[in-house]
Amino acid sequence: MTCMFDVQTIETSSLGDRSYLVDDGEVAVVVDPQRDIDRVVDLVAGRGVRISHVLETHVHNDYVTGGPELARRAGAAYVLPSGSGVEVDHVAVSDGDVIEAGRMRLRVVHTPGHTHHHVSYALAGSDGTVQAVFTGGSMLYGATGRTDLVSPEATDELTHAQYHSVRRLARELPAEAQVFPTHGFGSFCSATPTSGTSSTIGEQQRVNPALTQAEQQYVDTLLAGLDVYPAYYARMAPINRRGPAPVDLSLPERVDPGELRRRIEAGEWVVDLRERTAFAAGHLADSMNFELGTNFVTYLGWLYRWGAPLTLIGESEEQVAEARRELVRIGVDELAGAAIGDIESVADGQPLRSYPVSDFSGLAEAMERGPVQVLDARRNDERANGFVRGSQHIPLHELADRLDEVPRGEVWVYCGSGYRASIAASVLDRPGRSIVLINDSYDAAGKAGLEDE
Repeated sequence: MTCMFDVQTIETSSLGDRSYLVDDGEVAVVVDPQRDIDRVVDLVAGRGVRISHVLETHVHNDYVTGGPELARRAGAAYVLPSGSGVEVDHVAVSDGDVIEAGRMRLRVVHTPGHTHHHVSYALAGSDGTVQAVFTGGSMLYGATGRTDLVSPEATDELTHAQYHSVRRLARELPAEAQVFPTHGFGSFCSATPTSGTSSTIGEQQRVNPALTQAEQQYVDTLLAGLDVYPAYYARMAPINRRGPAPVDLSLPERVDPGELRRRIEAGEWVVDLRERTAFAAGHLADSMNFELGTNFVTYLGWLYRWGAPLTLIGESEEQVAEARRELVRIGVDELAGAAIGDIESVADGQPLRSYPVSDFSGLAEAMERGPVQVLDARRNDERANGFVRGSQHIPLHELADRLDEVPRGEVWVYCGSGYRASIAASVLDRPGRSIVLINDSYDAAGKAGLEDE
């Protein structure tokens, strides 16, 4: 079945999420918008439609919503599930309610699991045939949303609820209906890795664990697979319940080299956005490297000391502007400033630090010459599937509190791709240590004969 309405996907790959603009040619609804609503506004203008409703499937735990501001600017109804506890003006909907938007009919389906109040929206035309469903953090592509974000005490209950919610969607909706989840494209809101970029109810009946496993098997498997999630998640739902401030995407004020040095010496957060090998080749002492890319906001948000002054170092205004956009998505609104330009001009004569970059083949060669101190910065679940023999394991998100456990001298640092290792290397790069960044895919460790299990 092809959906008779136009569905535009608004991808936020850095957080593993999708928002949606759905219209009938005249009237539109938006589902789970991110905070930087200019992307939605531009799509709406291009489509020449009017937003009547902004829909939330749940109060989000992984990003700050743009829902209230978008609804206000569009003169649209802001719709949330009943019992969500949101303090801003909204329309509360319950199971079975139908939202009419032009020729579209969206039936509310209570699908608890990711949260208690979570709903999905089944999209139908005037004839009542469901053509698509927006599933938020319920039915994902080959997986389901994680169930441990509300509280430890509620996790078991919500996991059982998630199982029945996904089964309800499969039971009540046609096999041809398209599935449009919010989470699951690298998001930590997914309980397990997802697969694919599009799907239908019928396909999920063949591949989704909630539809192919018995209830207790599903529950046990999901619970066993849950590992840590970014620390900033704890801040998102309270912000979304209170209602976030209007988004500000303006550039932070410029910082001169002298002021930048003062901030670093004062122990403030100074983050270098450059590519990891460029940072390794030359950087300001005591700055940290969070390469601006797909994982930037997840890991900066995870490690950031909330409320601490944050100054960015970027090669261009465009790079700083993109970092600013990423950060407001998780509520980091206050930037202390930015130093912009090549690292030599930013340093303005201050000495630069550097460290070598290698790969797993280089590590193997070093280990043949003698003992090597190796640090694994991956998560526990990754470590459980194999690791470099003799390596020390400190997950990146624990490193700042466990620096004293890392021996002095030379340390080789690795992760799954080199990204987290580059952050860890920048944190460790202090007098008394000699760092080597392993900028390589972990798959190469086994090929180099380094892996232990």
